[in-house]
Amino acid sequence: MLPELDLKDVVRLRKPHPCGSFEWTVYRLGADIGLECNTCKRRVLLTRRELSRRLKLILPGEEHEQPKA
Repeated sequence: MLPELDLKDVVRLRKPHPCGSFEWTVYRLGADIGLECNTCKRRVLLTRRELSRRLKLILPGEEHEQPKA
C-alpha cells in the first residue's frame, strides 16, 4: 500500500529519470499521482499502484518542515 502523501512532498524513486534525477515533487493527488522531476521539471502521472512499486523514500515537503532556531 502507498503511504500517506501530501502535496509538495519529495519522493525518491528506485530508478533514475533519463536526466539523472532520483527525486520528484508531488504536484497532484487523486486516483493518479502527479510527479514533477526536480531537475528537468518534466511532469508524469503514475497510478498509486505503480508509484508504490517504484517508491524508495518520502521526504516531507517544505511546509511540513519545522523552522530551525
